[in-house]
Amino acid sequence: MLLLEHIGRKSGARRYAVLEVVDHPAADQYVIVSGFGERSQWYRNVVADPRVRVSVGVRRNVPAIATPMTREATEETLDRYAEHHPRTWRTLQEAMAAALDTADLRLPMVRLELSRG
Repeated sequence: MLLLEHIGRKSGARRYAVLEVVDHPAADQYVIVSGFGERSQWYRNVVADPRVRVSVGVRRNVPAIATPMTREATEETLDRYAEHHPRTWRTLQEAMAAALDTADLRLPMVRLELSRG
């Protein structure tokens, strides 16, 4: 899990979301998924302004850039997640399908690149 601080695209106010990390490909990279698709407010906000702050582990308020991932990279990441966490994935898949009212889970993912400072 990580805490994502982002800016509201309309209000300009600071917003916060606690999100599950679905991949951690490098020391300064985290991948998060929008379980409610592209309509999720945090997702829409980081697409509008990718400059965010991340708190994870002992790191607090680290500046980062949020980059939406391609469909191919998203599918590869989901496949890896499902392989490593099959029971959790089944539960999440059912919950998200019900929440989105579709079995076609095209879930957008975002790669967070943290500053090394």
